[in-house]
Amino acid sequence: MIYLDYQATTPVAPAVAAAMLPWIETRFGNPHSPHRLGREAAAAIEVARSHVATAIGAGAGHVYFTSGATEAANWALKGAAARLPVAKRKIVTVATEHACVLDTAEWLVAQGIELDVLPVGPDGLVDLALAADCIDARTGLVAAMLVNNEIGVIQPIEEIGALARSRDALFLCDAVQGLGRVPIPVVACDMIAVSGHKVHGPKGIGALWIGDGVKIDPLLHGGGQEGGIRSGTLSPALCVGFGEAARLLNERAGDDHDHVERLWAIAWSVLGGDWTLNGSPERRYCGNLNIRAPKVDAARLISDVREVAFSAGSACASGSGRPSHVLSALGLNRREARSSIRLGFGRYTTEEDLVRALTMIGEAAARQRSHTP
Repeated sequence: MIYLDYQATTPVAPAVAAAMLPWIETRFGNPHSPHRLGREAAAAIEVARSHVATAIGAGAGHVYFTSGATEAANWALKGAAARLPVAKRKIVTVATEHACVLDTAEWLVAQGIELDVLPVGPDGLVDLALAADCIDARTGLVAAMLVNNEIGVIQPIEEIGALARSRDALFLCDAVQGLGRVPIPVVACDMIAVSGHKVHGPKGIGALWIGDGVKIDPLLHGGGQEGGIRSGTLSPALCVGFGEAARLLNERAGDDHDHVERLWAIAWSVLGGDWTLNGSPERRYCGNLNIRAPKVDAARLISDVREVAFSAGSACASGSGRPSHVLSALGLNRREARSSIRLGFGRYTTEEDLVRALTMIGEAAARQRSHTP
């Protein structure tokens, strides 16, 4: 099978699997134990932490390991909201955010937090003038995604972060899809959520970077293993795997970028003019190709082309039966949203496989259109 669903998860890098194996088989000590096995595991986690911090681009602050980006976003939002003063209990976020941000923000509304959700234009981008009006003196927390997981659009995070800072509000950046792919404007952020399995690492591990001087309440209570504010026994294997994946990001950044740019150009040369791009053609990560064609049913297309793994949107929302909230936010109607597919490619996608996959998808789409009045 040809894999084109890199936004859902990425293939684990062989070096990552090899780095993890000893920590599963023989070096299994609890990293919070005082004996030699525990100290070795703890030291390996600190090396991994430094690799993740380097990949983020963080010269200061601290990286806290979590079970994934969903926990990191929940912790950032709930932990920061718990400390907001009465006069600043307002959160501003964006209509195209991941569900872990939008659903958490909605939960906070039930706890007495005010919520404003910024719309986006047909290109998927926030209107900064509107954002400036919305991020006001009552705002205590702003959250925005760097690279959208469904359409690949890159939000102006540096500018949004500056607006938050001008109002003395904290700023959370979901950089899950951007880590190692586009620069993260760390100086504009107070908290950054990242994930291991989106960058050729293992599932079940993520991290929250928290800037110096930023204080948030714990989400999990217990032993306080992570800096006294995140409880739970860390998995050395998962942390080492994420760390090795991050090290490879730092080492391969140029090669990965150039490879994805070539694949993007090839994709459009194969697809031809039957498809329309969803989202901005300029401000985007080119490893995410979200496209639509008239008289195409995405679910049927996925079923018809079983030799290729691709999707109709976020894996987190698959099976809901509802159109993508991201595509709806762009102004697409139900028919257009359901004719949209997401193709994700990257480090281990070959040019030959991409051409073969897109040819099969194009032929299947053409068959659909020929049978649809």
